[in-house]
Amino acid sequence: MLNVKTEHVLVVPTSLLHELGYFQGFTAEADRYLSEMLRAENTSFQPRGEMEQNPDFKQLIPYVVFRHCDPSGTLHVFQYTRGKGQGEGRLHDKRSVGVGGHICSDDERVADGVHPYHEGLRRELAEEVAIGSAYRERCLGLINDDETEVGRVHLGIVHVYDLDRPAIEPREAEMVECGFRPLATLLDELNSGKSRFESWSEICLRALATIDA
Repeated sequence: MLNVKTEHVLVVPTSLLHELGYFQGFTAEADRYLSEMLRAENTSFQPRGEMEQNPDFKQLIPYVVFRHCDPSGTLHVFQYTRGKGQGEGRLHDKRSVGVGGHICSDDERVADGVHPYHEGLRRELAEEVAIGSAYRERCLGLINDDETEVGRVHLGIVHVYDLDRPAIEPREAEMVECGFRPLATLLDELNSGKSRFESWSEICLRALATIDA
């Protein structure tokens, strides 16, 4: 019989989110939540297949947004379409502005003095894109969306990378129709009601419009 390894992913109890202050959508209070959520006693690695169907836990997902401000002052955001080979089947063919994925137990084993979350963030970026520019990084906030099937079992941690040049190349063949587009154009698409953006990207784009670049 073929021995298939079960993937274990980083989770926190959903009850912890409620204890810290439940929200639907976006919050910019990243430090307040993460200071508790990333404590060792509040996290565990659980089988991914089980967690995808268990709303008693939230899988922590880094969600990296790449931005570039051109010489005219126009803010551009990297976006792409998820191909059918990307991991989460419920998001196939959806457009996205977020790059990232699950933190797995292997990240804990290789993290030498680094929290597994941060090691997983580094690994996910290295696997998915090549960054060809200097950048400044900050954690912008958190996304919680209990109005969708995917969102009920995931919690997004939004990191913004402000690039000196719009130089991002996908390393995954399933990231298609990639490129930077003006934030204002993407917001117009959302407001038209005809966009194919996944819910986290919709929430994130609206948050970007209200936060200083």
